[in-house]
Amino acid sequence: MAARLADHAPRTWQRMLSGRRLNLLDPSPLDIEIEDIALGLARNTRWNGQTQGVHAWSVAQHSDLVVDIVRRLKPKAPADVLMAAKLHDASEYVTHDLITPLKAVVGDVFEEVEARLLQAIRLRFGLTASLPNATQKLIKSADKIAAVTEAVQLAGFSAQEARTVLGFREKPLSGVKLTPIPVADAEQAFLDGFRTLEAAMTLQSR
Repeated sequence: MAARLADHAPRTWQRMLSGRRLNLLDPSPLDIEIEDIALGLARNTRWNGQTQGVHAWSVAQHSDLVVDIVRRLKPKAPADVLMAAKLHDASEYVTHDLITPLKAVVGDVFEEVEARLLQAIRLRFGLTASLPNATQKLIKSADKIAAVTEAVQLAGFSAQEARTVLGFREKPLSGVKLTPIPVADAEQAFLDGFRTLEAAMTLQSR
């Protein structure tokens, strides 16, 4: 892959505010910092920013919602599973949240870059590079429930359109109101949740 992209992207690293230089094609876990991720995800919008409210619904808030849904689906989910849910879209602090139609156009190269980043992120924070199938399925289910809830509450789709246009079989959450918050608040909430899960993972490993 590196050879294919070399002609188009002679510089394949990005400088982060932490000072790290992250190689996008061959990312090292050592160059990944949670503060960079939190900042990037809090400033990265879901639904291309086309959501209701004064503030955008960020990938950071989406990630926290997915953790909450995993807890609902599996109340005794261990800390590492919740951390995997927390970080399921963490690669988007670099790649951004491409909407599904655009991902289909961009194709395999983008997916490979995203996958490599996500593997490095998992390793950086004490997870396995690839998740067990059961964990992957649980997080995917939670992700879809979060997405259909966002679609109906924030992105202007009716429940019927969520099924017929977007193809969701899942039902939106009931009794939960999604409220987009300012970037700084989303960043801090993401970091706070991460620190809590990090401490829980430490206890789990003892």
